[in-house]
Amino acid sequence: MLFNSIDFAIFFPIVFILYWLVSKNLFNRNVLILISSYFFYGWWDWRFLFLIAISSIVDFVVGDKLHKTSNPKQRKNLLLISLLVNLGFLIYFKYTNFFVETFVDAFTLFGKNIEVSTLNIILPVGISFYTFQTLSYTIDIYRKQLKPTKNALSFFAFVSFFPQLVAGPIERASHLLPQFYKTYRFNYDQVKSGLLLMAFGLFKKMVIADRLAIAVNQVYNNPSDHYGFDVILATIFFAFQIYCDFSGYSDIAIGAARTMGFDLMKNFDSPYLSKSITEFWRRWHISLSTWFRDYVYIPLGGSRKGKHKTYANLFIVFLVSGLWHGAAMTFVIWGAIHGIIIVIEKAFYKQRIKIFEALHLKNNLASKIVFIPMIFIIVCFAWIFFRANSLKDSLTLISNIGKGVFNYENIYSLGLVKPEFILSLITIVFLVIFEWMHKTYNMQRLLAKQVLPVRWSFYLTVVFIILVFGIYGENQVSEFIYFQF
Repeated sequence: MLFNSIDFAIFFPIVFILYWLVSKNLFNRNVLILISSYFFYGWWDWRFLFLIAISSIVDFVVGDKLHKTSNPKQRKNLLLISLLVNLGFLIYFKYTNFFVETFVDAFTLFGKNIEVSTLNIILPVGISFYTFQTLSYTIDIYRKQLKPTKNALSFFAFVSFFPQLVAGPIERASHLLPQFYKTYRFNYDQVKSGLLLMAFGLFKKMVIADRLAIAVNQVYNNPSDHYGFDVILATIFFAFQIYCDFSGYSDIAIGAARTMGFDLMKNFDSPYLSKSITEFWRRWHISLSTWFRDYVYIPLGGSRKGKHKTYANLFIVFLVSGLWHGAAMTFVIWGAIHGIIIVIEKAFYKQRIKIFEALHLKNNLASKIVFIPMIFIIVCFAWIFFRANSLKDSLTLISNIGKGVFNYENIYSLGLVKPEFILSLITIVFLVIFEWMHKTYNMQRLLAKQVLPVRWSFYLTVVFIILVFGIYGENQVSEFIYFQF
């Protein structure tokens, strides 16, 4: 079920009303959440509910047994069961064909052509997200950083919680699971804040992202037909498309949970205002970045075994991150680009600080003017591989950047007529200004201080803009980009 669908517009108010009617009874409330979450996910394909159920059962049982035994060998075997089941599902559904195709390509390089048919496997929506979420539960218990729950209902509701089930944020059991142990009182301000965040998420998705996607698809689905400024513009548009699409989903998820009293972690923090790639990854998809830090980077040794090992660990993490995003070499290259830049930043960190100090650029406006655009350009270059349909297409687009002559009229041949193109530019500028102001003033608090007519004028204006300028229709983009991951 999509957040930007009529189905969800009917589903959520019903769940919201029922939730607050039964909220005083913890058992009934969690039963409602579990049933609603399974219905929400099953709306896409009910068969894959068994995957969530099996993962939940395995990790609930494994977590309980891990807590009861102190035998190191038994504990490792129990953790291995959790890893094999969860990662086994993920590898089978997401990476089987990738490994088959890579195997065939490897033989082709040595002049041996072999024919192996790929499997017709449907990728379950959100499997990468809920797999990581439930894995963190057993790993934390194994590390003795978390005590297992004895409440199976709360655990099942935690794993399948519908607002963040499909595309995150990837929550830790230590943060979200305890919230299923207690009831909440209806809080008007909290509900209003959640609904406003949901509306802003829908604005980013339906008004900005889906409109930009029209031009992006025109170029990236026909790479050999577009040159120079077309490719540059489409790539910049994609940078804002994927940000508005994914952060929009996170806003809706966090907002929906907030209306029911739950607190989900912040997943984005104005990433395009970063002055380094390292900072970018502290601001982009925060729940995934911190997950890889805690469950991959640190177990590999982190920064504890010398600088060369640290660089290797960082690079490995970003290769894995790229592969997590998709089973294709384009995603691996995208991860590798970020990994290489972060290793360079780490290696030359002290020199960078000295240069900053010598040029008086440490934290002033000049450093932002210089480094924010530079980092945005690097991120956009990497996005070419992320968005391209194949490695061949990505290389074609890159080679075409230096070709062609700029023609002002060409920008209106990318699927967006002039008013739509201008609207796209206006919404991007608005978003950048809004995020810059939000970092300084916290726009929700600023709005809350305004008189009633001003507040309601703003609310109604946002709803009006979504209804009038949102992208609708079967032929337009509607599914969230990260559903494919």
